[in-house]
Amino acid sequence: MIFFIRFLTGFLVACSALMPAQAQNISAFASKAAQAILIDAKSGAVLYEKDADTAVPPASMSKLVTQAIVFDALKSGQLKLDQEFIVSQDAWKRGGASAGGSTMYAEVNSRIKVDDLIHAAIIQSANDACIVLAEGMAGSEQAFTQRMAAKAAELGLKNSTFANATGLPDPNHKMSVRDLAIVARYIINTHPEYYKIYGQPEFIWNKIKQQNRNPLLKDYPGADGMKTGYTKEAGYGLVGSATRDGRRLILVIAGLATASDRKVESLKLMDWGFSQFRVVNLYEAGATVSRARVWGGNQAWVSLMVRDAMKVALSAKEQENAEVKMSYNGPLIAPVKAGQVVGSVRMILDGKPITEVPLETAVDVPASPSMWSKAWDSLLIMAFGG
Repeated sequence: MIFFIRFLTGFLVACSALMPAQAQNISAFASKAAQAILIDAKSGAVLYEKDADTAVPPASMSKLVTQAIVFDALKSGQLKLDQEFIVSQDAWKRGGASAGGSTMYAEVNSRIKVDDLIHAAIIQSANDACIVLAEGMAGSEQAFTQRMAAKAAELGLKNSTFANATGLPDPNHKMSVRDLAIVARYIINTHPEYYKIYGQPEFIWNKIKQQNRNPLLKDYPGADGMKTGYTKEAGYGLVGSATRDGRRLILVIAGLATASDRKVESLKLMDWGFSQFRVVNLYEAGATVSRARVWGGNQAWVSLMVRDAMKVALSAKEQENAEVKMSYNGPLIAPVKAGQVVGSVRMILDGKPITEVPLETAVDVPASPSMWSKAWDSLLIMAFGG
């Protein structure tokens, strides 16, 4: 049985009252990007947007949709990392070195493992890798775009149409920055094991080393993804993500004139986003937060504690609406070991957890030596369910 104890927002209000006055005021921001959006990765709340729903050429940023479909297939077992796909003439011609775009320099008719194709598509933004994945999974790139459309519908994308798996220029291939942010959030929250690849600074394949183009990775502490994009039609764009004080933000900017503008605007927008939050220390490491009944033990109650400090960055509005909820699995039946994980403490915002730490027993509780005590506790459990 799971027991819940809820600590309402008075605790948070008390904490926020001790914060600087500027924490309660959200400063204005104006992005130089033609389109931009900044969201919280956990809740999906929009912190900033500018022309976020206009469908524009997304360039390589739309590779996120291709990658999301690949990750789904890996998770379901339809695809294996060591599975090999053949490099077709078309993939080599349109996505290879002769095409002049981003490439992993795959040789025509060669066989490449899915794992290598994924790394090349993410880190090198390799067009040939994306085409090979699309053809290998769906038979043709055109057939794969139908999967992209289906995934878009599943995720609730409203302003996206797909003509290829790469983001190469096509009048029928467009996405809004809001849709791109939704896909990025989906990958981060649903496929964390593959999201880690986005933060890798380089990838070496076939003795060729190429660098990750994401400017945030080198220049922004806490940044670990996600995807750059550039074509003449699209301009310079970026899907970026970073964490600070337990919060993750996702930004998408598009339509910038230079790579330098892309870098500067992404750094400014991310800094502005994190400035809207202040850290609230909920519990120090080792703090006792409650106690639980122990049945059949030499003592009736055991303290419940958090091993690690629990803190979270909250905006002024979130401080008013957030709540802390503790849950533990019971009844606890002796013997109970110190450090036994029996539940969790979560910060809840709009019905969704934004941070969580394990709840542990503080001390050992041996079984009671008294047969009568054990019998009495057994009767109480049967009568009241613990």
